[in-house]
Amino acid sequence: MIKGIIGKKIGMTQAFDEESVMVIGTLIEAGPCYVVGKKFKERDGYDAVQLGFQVDKPQRFNKAKTGLFNKSKVPSLKILKEFKAENDEYNEGDIVKADIFNSGDVLDITGVSKGKGFAGTIKRYNFHGQPMSHGGMAHRRQGSIGQASYPGRVWKGMKMPGRMGGENLTVQGVKVVTVDSEKNILFVKGSVPGPNGGTLILKRTSKGDK
Repeated sequence: MIKGIIGKKIGMTQAFDEESVMVIGTLIEAGPCYVVGKKFKERDGYDAVQLGFQVDKPQRFNKAKTGLFNKSKVPSLKILKEFKAENDEYNEGDIVKADIFNSGDVLDITGVSKGKGFAGTIKRYNFHGQPMSHGGMAHRRQGSIGQASYPGRVWKGMKMPGRMGGENLTVQGVKVVTVDSEKNILFVKGSVPGPNGGTLILKRTSKGDK
């Protein structure tokens, strides 16, 4: 059984469950993914399946990747990712769809967060800010960052203004609400990292849902 799949964030919406309780969540296009390669414990030291997602133009890939795609008899795929697999029944060239998941499954979802550009400490770290009244000269400034004569320097890791967002983030314990196997659409509870259209990595987890 494959432990995960590659997907694309569609956007957020809301739905009602069997008890007429509104659930706010995210729609994810999970697959279809092609099996590009396989790893075996006897040969490679572990069991895994390499999946590919999002068909792209063949001329955009080097000879190494083109040869890999031709060997597996799959189209040219933009995104490749390995997933652990136990008692795997898939072979190279097979297609993996969203029906590997069921309602109630719990996933860890990884994506690249939205880039916010250069940001100050109030936006970046939720700093309180300083007095906004007349006479205050440092309304949204960071404030003191050092000490006296000792140590006489700025400690490493100090929270300061800088680039915000655009980082790999993982949301753990996301519950699958519904699965549309025909359209390869998952509706999961809550939000996931990244903008609409962003690539997501979905993995099974034993953690409870949030």
